[in-house]
Parts: sequence; structure tokens; C-alpha cells
Amino acid sequence: MDRRSLLAGAPLAALLTPSMLKAAPTIYPGVHAGDRIAGANFATRSAVWGEHGAAATAHPFATMIAIDILKRGGSAIDAAIGANAALGFLEPVSNGMGGDCFVMLWDPKTKKVVGLNGSGRSPKALTLDIQRQRARDGYIWRYGATAVSVPGAVDAWWTLHQRYGKLPFAEIIEPAAALAERGVPMVQTIGYYMQANMALFLKPGSGVEETENAKRTFMPNGRTPREGEIFRNPDLARTLRMVAHGGRDAFYEGEIAETIERYFKRIGGWMTKADLKAHHSEWTQPIVTNYRGVDVYGLAPNTQGLSTLQILNIVENFDLKGMGFQSAQSIHHQAEAKRLAFEDRARWFADPEFSKTPIEHLNSKAYAAERAKLIRPDQVMDRVFPGDAPSKGDTTYFTTADKDGMMVSIIQSNYRGMGSGLVPDGLGFMFQDRGELFSLKDGSPNIFAPGKRPFQTIIPGFACKDGAPWMSFGVMGGDMQPQGQAQIIINRIDYELGLQEAGDSPRWHHEGSTEPTGEPQHGTGTLHLERGVPEATQKQLAAMGWKLGESDGGFGGYQAILKGPEAYGAASEMRKDGLALAY
Repeated sequence: MDRRSLLAGAPLAALLTPSMLKAAPTIYPGVHAGDRIAGANFATRSAVWGEHGAAATAHPFATMIAIDILKRGGSAIDAAIGANAALGFLEPVSNGMGGDCFVMLWDPKTKKVVGLNGSGRSPKALTLDIQRQRARDGYIWRYGATAVSVPGAVDAWWTLHQRYGKLPFAEIIEPAAALAERGVPMVQTIGYYMQANMALFLKPGSGVEETENAKRTFMPNGRTPREGEIFRNPDLARTLRMVAHGGRDAFYEGEIAETIERYFKRIGGWMTKADLKAHHSEWTQPIVTNYRGVDVYGLAPNTQGLSTLQILNIVENFDLKGMGFQSAQSIHHQAEAKRLAFEDRARWFADPEFSKTPIEHLNSKAYAAERAKLIRPDQVMDRVFPGDAPSKGDTTYFTTADKDGMMVSIIQSNYRGMGSGLVPDGLGFMFQDRGELFSLKDGSPNIFAPGKRPFQTIIPGFACKDGAPWMSFGVMGGDMQPQGQAQIIINRIDYELGLQEAGDSPRWHHEGSTEPTGEPQHGTGTLHLERGVPEATQKQLAAMGWKLGESDGGFGGYQAILKGPEAYGAASEMRKDGLALAY
């Protein structure tokens, strides 16, 4: 397996060979086990509906915590923070206090979509020369201290709560701490990924400077917990309670920060208390495009949110509905649009404080029309290049909504599965390895620098109709996120699928584009298809020249909330362990 497949897929699924993925019997069309009397026959369940609030997360307990907070008078932000704090314990294979956080929300008072960038910067003492000395094959290694950047999640929680919270901060964090202290039964998918992650960290040559803390936290009995066994994290419970009562300063300036500094000094890392203290989240104005009458929003670079909008802008030039649902023509045009958008992603996306991305140009309909002309209807493009700029110029996703009309689209991640492999002494969480996504190549806007934010894959999604909120949604999983978001919007608008059906529909995932790390594209790449894609479609795509890959678990995870005329609808991902509830 080459580096490309390690970089481009979902945070952990891309690290696993097909033989490591559990095969299951398939029944046509491959993603459903029975026949539904209403809706699409491949749907796994119905959307849930409620008048007062809704929540959809990747773990049932986190969803229940969010609903309970809403019922106690909390805002959608309170519910989202409570769910996120719990998910760091319940789903440590995707997120936690050691990772970053991004948000888009509908503010019912201003009637606008608001964004928050909660990504951290590289340590000031870690230099480009050090990174190049410790690089492997010219790239920052995926594990260990060189890949660690300042965690932004806790400050994002605090910043959001200061503006939109209703209940006391301690009150919304305590349910997560209580869960971590008493323990919960391990669920299927999370247990599988935890075992796989820990095996990678402990593998000889992994590059992780210290693993005893990770083993103590996630392998308390000499192995990771299996499905149905109780998993506890008392260290994390203590850390959560320090944050609950001390706020963001407890994490970035107090005892936790001091522990983090001592830990990195002990293992030969670079993060300091000063790096932590300097971190603050940033309120941002989301970018937007209109796709067939629906306003679709994304966060600007250093995220890849613009890629979703570019894919939609390009495919808007084609009659996807006329091509047919799950047809070879439809998937071909979508995947080619992805390839075009991702070359721009590799060329331009970086921390805006260090370089300027020509967002207005890249997001324009005129530019998309020119790019669309490059797509051949019957054959894969041999090679794709970024477009010209104007001369002047994983992860867990979850969503909540409340009785006042606020809808929160939030995504939080340690990047590659559980992260860097490094757990600070006695704190119970693992640091992200987001710094792996810097480039080490001269001339790249995303080249590593001290105090710089790396390119980010995690992106929340949001869409409005006629100036009102319509759908908060997301598809987690590395570079699958803009591809998955575009597929959700296309399924909802072009193919008129319901909220749950849009996520249950078989997906495609293309890998092999140029990466913001400087990794070059490898030919036309690989187009992975889920088993539910019709066999005839797969044969036609192969005849067009697509190199087809196996269904490899890299198709992301979806949650969504729909604002209907009289109630909220909520949907959750059938590929994960999650749950959607409304009341």
C-alpha cells in the first residue's frame, strides 16, 4: 500500500487492507437486508421527526445526552458541546479533546449562517528544518510529535458557549465526565477501529515516541475492549471536570497545559504552555454557492469546504437527473468534477494568514463552466491540472437543533483515526496528528511553518432555501468529506431522495488526486464503489477507463437534520454506530 492511499481515504479505513475489513454477505442491491413498504428500498430506516429539537451523532449515548440537554432548556450549542464532550470518550477513534473543531450554525436572531474555525497551530519551537530532518520519504510522518498541532476543540466549545450557551458550562460537560467515570459497553464499529488503531501505534517503526500512556488508557486489560465489554476512562473524566469548572483557561493555561508541556519535554516533543495559551478560535463568514435553487455553504481555507462548492458548481452544468440515479454517466461526471476540484485544493488551500486563496474566482459559476468543458462524457480524463488563477489575484460529525430555530453543524476530529498515538500523562485523551497535512515542498502555500495552521480536511455542511435554514449535514472521513457532501446534496436535489435515504444510498469515493502535502496525482487514481452500485453501472465505468477499487470502508459517515415546515427531521449513518433522535 503506497502513501497515497494512506493520505487520501477516511482517517483509518484508508490504512486497512481489504483482508482486514470484515466481509459480509450481500443481497441486491447490496446495502439493505429487507424490503421497505415506503421510501427507497435501500433505506435502512426512516428519518425521525420532532417539533422541539433534534440530534444526530455517531453514538447513541451522545445523542441521548444532547436530547436531554435540549429538554432541560439548553440551546443547540449546549447540546452540541455536551455531545462532543461525550463523543471524545465514546468514540475516541475519531475525535477528542486533543483534536480540532469546525462549526457552521444558523443563528435565528441574525438569520444568518455563522462559521467558527477551531483549528490549532504548529508549535513555535518546531521548525521546517526539524520537520525535514525527521520526514519519511519527503513527507511529515503520520504519527508522533512532529505531526501534533495545538488542539482547538476545547477553546471552540468555550467560544461557542460564550455566545450561544444557555445552561452553565459545567452542567453540559458533566454528563460526559460521568460516563467516562462509570464506563459504557463498547459498540461494534468503534471497538473494531480502536483495536486496529492501537495495533498500528504499537507496530515496530510506528514512530510514536511513547505508547505506555495510550496502552494504559485504551488497553487497560492488555487489549482493547470488545463489543459489549465495559470501557472506562477515569483520567478523561478528571480532565473533563477540570475543564467543566475552569473553562478554556483550565486547558490552555492551567494544570492541563502544564502537564502537556512537561509531557512533550519528557518525550522530546515541541509543544509548550505558551503555544497553548496563544490559541484562540476564529469566527468566520462561510462561503456559499447556489446549486439548483439551494444555497450550499462551506468554510473557507484552511479547510476544504470550497471543494464541495466547486464540485457542485461543475456538475450543475450537466443534467444529472436525466442521466439517472446510480447511472455510470452520473457517477462519471461527479467523480471527474471531484478530480478537477481537488487539483485546485492541492494548489491553493492553506492557512489564509500565510497565503491567499482566490476564493471568489474558484467558486464562480464562470470558472466552473470552463472546468466542466474538460469533462468528456465517454472517457476518463488522462490527467487533471489546477485551473488558472485570476491575474489579481477521522472524524466525527454531529448536528443538533433547538426549539428556537438554531441548527448546529459541527465536526471534530483527531485526523487519522485516534490521532498521533500520544496520550499526555494522566489526561486520558490522545493528541491529533493534523500536522501531517503540511507540505514540506518549497513554494507550496501549505508549506510547514511554526505557528501556522495546517490544511484541514474536516468540514461541516449547511444548506438554506429561500433565505431560511434547510439542512445541517456532514459526511465524515478525510478527503471523502467534500465528495460525500456533494453526493448528499445531489441525492437530495437531483434525485429527490429523503433525508435518511440520501445517506443510505450507495456511495463512490475517488482517491489519487494531488494532495496539499505535495503528493502528486497517480494517473487517473482509483474509483471505489460500494457494493450497492448496480453491476451494470460498474461495468460501464470500467469501460470508460476508470480503475475501480473495492468497497474499502472509506465512504464516510453521515448525520443530518432537516428543518421542515412544522418539525425537525433527523437522520443517522447506517455505516456507523450512531443514532438520530427528535422530540
